[in-house]
Amino acid sequence: MSTPGKPTRRYDYVTDGLEIYRRSFATIRSELDLSGLPADQHGVAVRIVHASGDTSVLPDLAAHPDAVGAARRALAAGAHVLTDSNMLASGITRRRLPADNPVVCTLREPGVADLALDFSTTRAAAAVSLWGERLEGAVVAVGNAPTALFHLLELLADGAPRPAAIIGMPVGFIGSAESKVALAEHSLPGTSGGEQVPWMVVHGRRGGSAMAAAAVNAIADDDELA
Repeated sequence: MSTPGKPTRRYDYVTDGLEIYRRSFATIRSELDLSGLPADQHGVAVRIVHASGDTSVLPDLAAHPDAVGAARRALAAGAHVLTDSNMLASGITRRRLPADNPVVCTLREPGVADLALDFSTTRAAAAVSLWGERLEGAVVAVGNAPTALFHLLELLADGAPRPAAIIGMPVGFIGSAESKVALAEHSLPGTSGGEQVPWMVVHGRRGGSAMAAAAVNAIADDDELA
C-alpha cells in the first residue's frame, strides 16, 4: 500500500491531541459549577460531561455518598469490573485500572440466548445471571440495558453476592429512567436502616456506554486533567 499524501490544510483547527485534551477539560471546568458535589465526585462529573459533550447532564448526576470511595477501594484490591455490554468493556482504559483488574462482559457467552428465553427477558439481563460469584466485591457498570440493571437489583434482592459499587447509566426511552430510580432507592435484604450498595446514576433517559466507561475511568485514576 502506498503512503498517503499529506492533504492541503483548509481549516483552522487544533491538531495537537494533548492540547485538545487539555483545553477540553479546561472548558468543561470553566462552564460547570461543581460546588454542589462532594470533592471526590468532581473528576467523575467532568469526565461524564466530556463523554456526553453536554454540560447540562450535571444536574442529573446523583450518587450514594460512598460511591466513589467504595469503588476505588474495590479496584485497588483487585476487584472485577462487570459490564453489561462489550462496548462499555472496550471503553474502560486498562492502564487506568490500579490492579490489572479483570473487565468482564458475559453477553456473548454460550447459553445466554437460551437463558433469556427461559427467563423471558433480554440477553443483556440474562447475561447478568452469569456473573455469579464474581459479583462479590465487584464494581458493576451498566451503560446500555435498563433490563440488565433491573435484573441485577432483582438478583440482589434474592440474596446474590454483593458488589462494592454499581454505576447505573443505561440509556433509552423505555425503562432507562425507571431503572435508575430503582437503583437509587434500592435496599439490601436483611439489613437494618435500608443499607445500600453504593451507587451512581445519571437520572433520566440519558446515559450510555461512553458515560459509564468515563465514570469507571475517572474513579480508577482521577488525574489532574480529570
